[in-house]
Parts: sequence; structure tokens; C-alpha cells
Amino acid sequence: MSGKNWDRVPIDAQSVDAPLSQSAVFLVVTVASDQGAPARVASVLGGLDDLVKTVGFRDLSGRLSCIAGIGRDFWDRLSSGPRPLELKPFAPIRGSVHSAPSTAGDLLFHIRSERPDMCFEFERILLANLGDAVTVVDEVSGFRYFDARDLLGFVDGTANPTGLDLPASALVGDEDADFAGGSYVVVQKYLHDLQAWARIPTPQQEAIIGRTKIDNMEIDDDDAPRKSHKSLATIEDANGNEYDILRDNMPFGRPGQNEYGTYFIGYSRYLWVIEKMLQRMYVGDPPGAYDRLLDVSTPQTGTTFFAPTRPMLQALAERMQEEPAAAR
Repeated sequence: MSGKNWDRVPIDAQSVDAPLSQSAVFLVVTVASDQGAPARVASVLGGLDDLVKTVGFRDLSGRLSCIAGIGRDFWDRLSSGPRPLELKPFAPIRGSVHSAPSTAGDLLFHIRSERPDMCFEFERILLANLGDAVTVVDEVSGFRYFDARDLLGFVDGTANPTGLDLPASALVGDEDADFAGGSYVVVQKYLHDLQAWARIPTPQQEAIIGRTKIDNMEIDDDDAPRKSHKSLATIEDANGNEYDILRDNMPFGRPGQNEYGTYFIGYSRYLWVIEKMLQRMYVGDPPGAYDRLLDVSTPQTGTTFFAPTRPMLQALAERMQEEPAAAR
């Protein structure tokens, strides 16, 4: 992140460390099964950085950026070479009360900007270029809500790593040198029952979240009989080392349809960190003591991707376009 000056140039595609934005589009697509579809998709992926510059240069203060993530199945169609060590489909989770589904998705496009019209324009051109090579399976437009709060009224993302901690938490390192600098990405779309949440007294809401509602102060619940969302989402190894992930969650909603939600997106150096976090939320620690936030927040989707670096993405695209169709 150091050495970058995004006030003077558009943000590179695949910049996981780009600034959190006021607006975002989360676009998940599947790729058609015909032989020509992967090559067309590869061409678009290879030109993603040019598209960011084309749209983003119109207003640099809009800070347009885009990250493309590739699912396990499409990775194998796109490349006959090695894949990231931990890349695999999202594994459904079944707790005693709540479950997390696994849903389809070959590609994720995480489009961010300070301006919703720039997100719209980028997505419009992107989908036009992809054409019938893809089918949209999920599309969510998110927005920053007041002082970074979710629709439940609590500040979201407080524990995000910053500075030098960000790459150490979100970007693959020497443990998988072929894919260093990339990031594992997990997305889930949650819908909230705001009426049920409003019936819960504020002190109980705070105990469920693990933070105070007004001033966002962390609540120590080590001795509490039931762990909070904050504590269940804190991951440590056997030696007590804590592992962070980078969240860029965003609220979304359509009041006319009584639809209110949070789009969870987590970037991580290690996929197992997010998997363990979700296991703790749904199964509980101890088992049965699940995350009480799930009583009012229901997941609709669950998909895993790997976001390669820009040079890595362009190399994948070039190799795909060079291979004869019969080889795919």
C-alpha cells in the first residue's frame, strides 16, 4: 500500500488494499459451458485494468477499483497449471439451529467507488463485454451507511487490519509462492429481520454483538456464559496467535420490498481462517452456543474465490487465449 498515490492515477485492478468506498457492487456470475466462453472471459479479465482506467480516469476522486475473484471450478477451466493451495468450493455449514448454504459462482467482481454512477458504468460495460459467456447469479449494490454502521445500527469492520498488518492478514505470502500477493475471498449475502432485532433491548443487542451501540467500545465477554459475535469471529491458533481478515462488508436494501441486509466479503491470506470463523459462528463454541446474530440474520449465499494479483490475472488470461479450444 505504501508508495501508491491514487489521487494522481486510477487504482490498479486487483488492489485488495484500495480504500474502503462509499459505494460498491458485488457481482457473481457463472461461465457458460460452451468451448468459447472461457476464452472470452479470459480476454475481459486480461483487460480489466484498462477498463478501470477508462472509467476511473473520468473522475480520479471517485476512486474506482475492481477486484476479480475466480472460483475453484472455473480456475481449472481457465488454467491447466497449479492452483492456489487452499482454493476449494465454499463448504456448507450445518449447525444445530442455523445453516450456511453453498451457492454457485465462477467469478466475483467487487466494484468499489466513491460514486455509485461509476460503479454502475463499470458494471454496465463489463457485462456488455462478457456478453452471453456468463450468467449473473447474484448482484448487490451496497452503500456506506452513516458512520460505517450496518443496518442493525452497529459500526462494522472495526477490527480490520491497517498499515503493515493489512498485507500480512489479507495477502498470500511465501507459504504459496506461486500465488503470493493474491487473496482468498469469501462472500455471503445476509438478510436481516429488522423488526425482530428492534424488539431486542439495546443492552442485549450489545451483548450479542460484543460492542456498545453508540460509541463502538469493545465489551469483554471472556467470562460470559455465551460468546458474542465479536469473540466468535476472533480466530487464534494453538499458540495464541490471532489471525485477522480484511472485511469490506456493506449494507444494502430495498425498503419497498422489506429487504434489508449486509453483504459480507472477507479477504484473507489463509482460507482456513474464514472457514474456522464461520464454523464457530454456526456450530458454536462450545458446540450449540452459536452466534445469536444468526437468529435475525439469514445467509442467502456462500461462495469462495481466489483473487490473483493483476500480473497473475493477466498471465492467466494470456495463456488461456493462446491455448487452442480443443485443449480446454
